[in-house]
Amino acid sequence: MASPKEIIRDVKQGKIAPIYFLHGEEEFYIDEIADFIEANTLSEDQKAFNQTILYGKDTDFKQVLDAARRYPMLAERQLVVLKEAQSMRSLDQLEAYVKNPLPTTLLLILHKHKKLDSRKKLGKSLKVAEKAGKAVLFESKKPYENELPNWIRNYLKDKGAQIEEEAGLLLAEYLGNDLSKIANELEKLLINHPKGQLIGKAEIEKNIGISKDYNVFELQSALAQKDALKAQRIVKYYQANPKAGPLPMLTGVLYNFFSKAYICRFLSNLDDVSIAGAIGQRAYGRPGQKTKRFADYRHVQKNYALPHLEEVIALLKIYDLRSKGVGWPQVGDFFNEQTESGQLLQELVSRILQID
Repeated sequence: MASPKEIIRDVKQGKIAPIYFLHGEEEFYIDEIADFIEANTLSEDQKAFNQTILYGKDTDFKQVLDAARRYPMLAERQLVVLKEAQSMRSLDQLEAYVKNPLPTTLLLILHKHKKLDSRKKLGKSLKVAEKAGKAVLFESKKPYENELPNWIRNYLKDKGAQIEEEAGLLLAEYLGNDLSKIANELEKLLINHPKGQLIGKAEIEKNIGISKDYNVFELQSALAQKDALKAQRIVKYYQANPKAGPLPMLTGVLYNFFSKAYICRFLSNLDDVSIAGAIGQRAYGRPGQKTKRFADYRHVQKNYALPHLEEVIALLKIYDLRSKGVGWPQVGDFFNEQTESGQLLQELVSRILQID
């Protein structure tokens, strides 16, 4: 399967297929390829007569066929864009056109939020057409969590910028795996960032609003080391700034961390590099120096026995549900429907630190 860069490069060089079928869970690359095709295959003058945009929810296959089988006017080709193709009930009936597409039409189909079923006739026909050079079939997958720091580095590298490793990890874990959201935040970061200057935690705090000292990763580090004073300072920061860290986001990151720490417990006979690889982390940044994130996993191993980790994970699940309005009366009277998010975080952190 061609990469987005390869697809865009080919279009730029005039190597254009009659059909582009872009599908998958991740919107970022689908939008990137589609935007480039829409902006670069027709001039502004040609678009008036040769560009048709249809929406799957309001369209059936006959309308798509009628549009695709027209000939261009005063242009080499016409562009037909089918958006929201996943909502078109008769999508599979485009199979006949896929088998014999018109070379003067570029049919661009955007099938977001889920992949096309390759076992159905349309999927099989697209694969055959791709092998014959008549179609480009691209699946846009959600990246794995451990791929995000590298994705951020490469995105910034393409823009002529670099980022510190810890700053990249902070962004990756804080923003999640929505590439469009990450790209938007990085673009905001680049607007005021001096070209050629390394991006660090201070720039992220200033431009994106993630505090370099009071964030969920510093909280997870404090809990790993059982540093009660630091943990309580961070809790007070979140209580004063509730929008800086909604409780479901905090519990999600902490749950991910302690779940991986739990896995590390069962791999204690392996070396650092092997353990880090098993949980999708890097063990060392510079030679002989553990990354801060991996060092936190080692702190957990020293400070939490296996039953304690199980208790922490159970608490995180309870408080996550509670933050979303799900009551747990069986755990005692400390829950109250009116309890604020900051108070729930205070209770959660206190209970984790008391585990011994």
